[in-house]
Amino acid sequence: MKIRAGDLVVVISGEDKSSSPRRVVQVVDGGDKLRVEGVHQVKKHVRRGHPKSPQGGQLEIDLPIDSSNVLFYCGHCAAGVRLGVKFTEEGSKVRFCKKCETEVGTIGAAKANRSAGVSS
Repeated sequence: MKIRAGDLVVVISGEDKSSSPRRVVQVVDGGDKLRVEGVHQVKKHVRRGHPKSPQGGQLEIDLPIDSSNVLFYCGHCAAGVRLGVKFTEEGSKVRFCKKCETEVGTIGAAKANRSAGVSS
């Protein structure tokens, strides 16, 4: 999965659809689902003595949403975009914005057998 915890994403479908970027809190099920701040919030009623609410009451928690409902937010484009993966000349694997070709972050360290022309 190309989206990681800590990335900014735009929700493109569902009840919480908006063009404003939100932060990914957790990646669940190997990248199939994501927990995003303020998206898909529900109230959970807990009894007294619960670790997050010792006095009891209602907790607001974010449930996971499907990763197909979000797009990565590119700060350079100021919009939701798709991500691609490519190898640099040094042999490291990086994520990049498919719209403006800006590199977003490194996925893997440089290896001897990787080159810019080889894809896997």
